This record gives sequence, structure tokens and C-alpha cells, in this order.
Amino acid sequence: MIDWPPPAGTARGAILFMVGRGDAYEKYLETYEHWRGRGWQVSAADWRGQGGSGRLGRDPYTGHVGDFAVWVEDLAALWRDWARGRAGPRVLAGHSMGGHLVLRAAAEHRLDPAPDGLVLSAPMLDVLPERVPLRARRWLARAMAAWGDPCRPAWKWSERPGEVPPDRQLLLTHDDARYADELWWRAQRPELVMGPGSWGWVAAGLASTARLERPGLLEALDMPVHIIATSADRLVGPRAIRRAAARLLKGELTLFGSEARHEILRETDAVRSRALAALDAFLDRL
Repeated sequence: MIDWPPPAGTARGAILFMVGRGDAYEKYLETYEHWRGRGWQVSAADWRGQGGSGRLGRDPYTGHVGDFAVWVEDLAALWRDWARGRAGPRVLAGHSMGGHLVLRAAAEHRLDPAPDGLVLSAPMLDVLPERVPLRARRWLARAMAAWGDPCRPAWKWSERPGEVPPDRQLLLTHDDARYADELWWRAQRPELVMGPGSWGWVAAGLASTARLERPGLLEALDMPVHIIATSADRLVGPRAIRRAAARLLKGELTLFGSEARHEILRETDAVRSRALAALDAFLDRL
């Protein structure tokens, strides 16, 4: 976990940022500094089994978990300790898988005290292909997890373990410099390197997705939520994001098109500035 340097003067409030699958909090230092400059105290954390904490599977690179409830429990404990004694609005933010877990923990009333608002960046509310019914994808993932070692990789990542695929940037950002920054961190801290998810992770993720789809769950969440997303996302399901935003009582959605890839907060300046402006306006209202 990292506590970014405090802002000058009295903080307006505090933000806890949770990263996505395969991420590390070092990738988002630029965003923490932006929020610090606007008066927010910012903290961030990696999930159990990511960053420098070691993996939960059988090798140093594959991301594995048997049940997303493990991470929901971790987040509930972290939030309880982090939020204690912090003045001003307390905001919980999450990117991709982190956004999924943030929303689930809030919707299931696992966060005490309740956050004053949520910020979700390209939340993983479903995975592709969305055109295949969720029930069918869950059945396949459970079968693959049961057939053999559930810790084995669910997809091929590269020819050599830990090697970044050459076309990976096409999924994440148009910004060459920000993508190179992530590779720099991986070179400086090899323990951050993470590859594909396991079949156990896929099965657990789809099971958690089904929980979020339960009628009435998101509709009962009486909390301001702002989502930034892109219809061109090739990692998470844009239709599920739009559907969730419509279900939320106090949901707001800033939607990009082909100008943005999955990592909106690490996109080109034109995209990133528009996303941050929308989030800043939301945070100002809190």
C-alpha cells in the first residue's frame, strides 16, 4: 500500500484507489499527483496475489484466485482501517477488476463506514465476448477449472514466461510514453510482472459477475457513483457497464469511443484530461 504525499494545506477529503488485474499501484502515480494537486489525500493498494505480494497460484506469473469473496473481504478490512479518522469525503476508486470489486463490496454493504462516493474506471462488470450468454460462459469456465489444475493459465500470454506480448499496448492505451512507463516499472521491480489469469480466476470472475447481475442489487445502492468507460474496450464488457450505470440510483457515466482504450487514466492527454475533468466535477460535488 502507498500513501501519496499530502496536499498543501487542509485536505478536501481522501481517495483510496484499487488497481486492476495484473496491475500495480505504481502505474497510476500521475493520477495520484493530479488529485493531490486538487487537495485530495490519496492512497492506493495492490490486491492479494498481485504487485509484490507473491502469487496465489503455482508459478510466479499466473494470477489466480478461487473466489472473488477473498478480495471483497480484504477490501472490507482495508477500507475499515484506512477510513478510520480521515476527515472530509472518503472516496473509494477502482480500475477494471478493482472497479468490479469496489462496486460489489459497496452493493453488498461490506464497507463500514460507507464511502461518500465511488469512482470506477473501465470496471470489469463482464468480460468478452458479451454476445455469448453469461450462463454458457460460466459453465465453460467451471468445466475448464475442474478439468485439470485450476491454477493453470487460461490463455496464452507470450512465448516465454513473464515476457510482455508485443501487441499488448493495443488493448490498453494509445499513449506510447505512458505504456513505456509501465514497462520501466516492470524492469525496475520484476516482482510486479504478472501474466494471464488462471481458469480458477476466470470461473471466480464470472461467478462474481453473476452476483452483480442479481435484480435489485445495484438498484438499492444509494451512493453517488461515477464511471468512466469506453465503448471500444477489448478487455471488459461495455454493454454491462452501460447497463450497470442505468441501474444505479445515483450513477453517472462518461463514455468514450475509439479514441480510448481500456486504461483511460493512462491514455493520451486529450482523453485523460476529459476523463479527469469529469471525475473532478464529480468529486467537487461530493
